[in-house]
Amino acid sequence: MRLALAQIDTVVGDLDGNRDRILARLDEARSAGADLVLFPELAVTGYPPEDLLLRPDFLSAAARTLDQIAAETAGIAALVGTPHLDRDLFNACAVCVDGKIEAVYRKQFLPNYGVFDEDRYFQPGRGLVLLRCGETLVGPTVCEDIWQPGPPATDLALAGAHVVANISASPFHVGKGAEREEMLATRARDNACWIVYLNAVGAQDELIFDGCSLVLDENGDVVARGPAFEEALLLVDVDPTTAVARRLRDARRRSLARALRELPEPRVVEIQPAAVQGRAAAAPVVADVLDALEEMRRAIELGLRDYARKNGFTDVVLGLSGGIDSALTAALASEALGPEHVVCVSMPSRFSSEGTRADARLVAESLGARYLEIPIEPIVAAVDSALAEAFAGTERGVAEENVQARVRGLLVMALSNKYGWLVLATGNKSELSVGYATLYGDMAGGFALLKDVYKTDVYRLARHLNERAGRELIPASVLDRAPSAELRPDQRDEDSLPAYAELDRVLEAYVELDSSREELTTDGFEPDVVERALTLIDRAEFKRRQAPPGVKLRPKAFGRDRRLPITNRWRG
Repeated sequence: MRLALAQIDTVVGDLDGNRDRILARLDEARSAGADLVLFPELAVTGYPPEDLLLRPDFLSAAARTLDQIAAETAGIAALVGTPHLDRDLFNACAVCVDGKIEAVYRKQFLPNYGVFDEDRYFQPGRGLVLLRCGETLVGPTVCEDIWQPGPPATDLALAGAHVVANISASPFHVGKGAEREEMLATRARDNACWIVYLNAVGAQDELIFDGCSLVLDENGDVVARGPAFEEALLLVDVDPTTAVARRLRDARRRSLARALRELPEPRVVEIQPAAVQGRAAAAPVVADVLDALEEMRRAIELGLRDYARKNGFTDVVLGLSGGIDSALTAALASEALGPEHVVCVSMPSRFSSEGTRADARLVAESLGARYLEIPIEPIVAAVDSALAEAFAGTERGVAEENVQARVRGLLVMALSNKYGWLVLATGNKSELSVGYATLYGDMAGGFALLKDVYKTDVYRLARHLNERAGRELIPASVLDRAPSAELRPDQRDEDSLPAYAELDRVLEAYVELDSSREELTTDGFEPDVVERALTLIDRAEFKRRQAPPGVKLRPKAFGRDRRLPITNRWRG
C-alpha cells in the first residue's frame, strides 16, 4: 500500500485557500500512485481556529468545504482533518473515498494543557475506523490519541490494524522532534504496527508547527522523516507482512486481547488499490535532524514569514540601536523576508555612543537592509519641556529615561501607519521576564521575534548566524559590547539586573519549571539573585499582558502557555 503524507501550511479561516492546497496535494499524490493521502488535523479550517468554532456559520462553511474536497477523491482515498458537528462538535478525521465521505473518526483524547483548550470546543469521540486496502488495514487517529500509551492505538492494533495513522497539528518547541520520535517508536514497538504520523507545518500567531512527519516500521525504526519547517509530500510503501510476522512471534498481545475480552467493533471502509501498472517502489525521504540553534533560527524565521504573509504585510520596520537584540532581530528578519523588505531605523539620543551609532549603520549595510536615521533629541527635549512644570521639584530618573524609549516607539509606529510596515519589537525573554522593558516604548510593535529567547541564547544565535553566513552579519563589536539601554550616561544592563548567565538559569527554573523560592535557594542558585529575579518577575506580569505576540520556542512561553493573574500576592 502506498501512503502519501501531505505536510501542508494552512491558514486559519481561509477555507477556500485550504481547500485548494489540499486538492493540489491530492492531485500530486494521485499522480504518484498513492492509495491513501493524509492531511493534517483540522486542515479544512486551519489550526487552531479557536472561537471560530463557536460560530454555526463557520462550521457550516467548513462542512461544505469538506464536501468539495471529498468530491475530488476519485481513484484515491484521503484522511482529512475537520470539525464535525453531529449533535455536538468533534475534532475529526474524515475518511473520503471515491467522491464521498465514507466514515468519520472522532478524536478521543482532547488536550487541555499548555497552549491547548480543546475541552472548550469539542466533545471526545468514541469508536474506531479501519480502512482496508488489499491486505493492509489502516486505523486513523488524531494528534493526542497517539500520545496516549493505551487506546485507541492498542485497540486498533488488536482489531488487526497493520498501520496506525495519525493526523496532527503538534506545536513546536526546541527538542520536541526528538521527544515525539521517541514516543512514536515506543508506540510502534508496543503495538507491533507501522506508525504513520503526519504533522502540520507553518505558523499561526505564536504557534509554530514544524512538520517533521514520520513513518516508523513495527520495530520503531524510522522509514521516512519529513523536512523541518517546510511543506512536503512524503511517499512511503507499507508492507503489512512485517507487522504480521512480528505479531505471530509475540504471544503477549494475545494475552492482552483475552484480558480486554470485548474490543470496540470498528467501522471498516474498503479502499480499492490505486490502478497503477508497474508502479516503481517509492524512495522515502529521511530528512536530517536539526540541532537546537538551527531549530530556533528556522522556527523564528518561519514564524515571522507566515505572520507577515498571512496578515498581509510585505515589509517590516524595527528600531536598530547598535545593540545585540536589534541586530539579531534585523538579521533574522532579513533571512526570513529578504533584506529589501526590512527597514532599520536608528534613533540616536544624546546618550547614544558613537560606537552604537556606527554599528547600527554597519549592521544594516552588512545585511543589505534599508536604513534610516532619525535623531530623537529635539523630540525628547520638547517632551521634557512640556513636562517641566509637572515634574518640578523631583529628581531626574526612570520617567525621564523612558521618554526616550517611548519617542522611539512613537516614531516606528508612525512609519508603520504611513507605509503599512509591520513593527518588530526587539526585546528578549530575559528582559520581558523581569520587566526590563518600556511599555509603549521598546515593547511597541506587532510581532516579537525574540520573545521566547533568553539573552544568553541571543548571543548563541547571533554567532550561529555568522557561522552559517561565513562572515560577520552581526559585527564582533556588537557581540563584544556590554548590553546597555543607553538611556543615561554609562548605563549597563547589569547595573539593574543580575548577570544574564546567572539570571537566565533562575528564569528557566522559575518560569518554565515552576520551581519555588525554597527549591531555587537550596539548589545551588545564589540567594540574592533568586530574590531579585523573582521579585522582578512577579511585578512585571502587567507588562507581559501588553506585549506583542511572538514566536513560541520553549516548552512554556509567556502568553498562551504561562497564565498568571496580574493582581497576585502569592510569593511562593
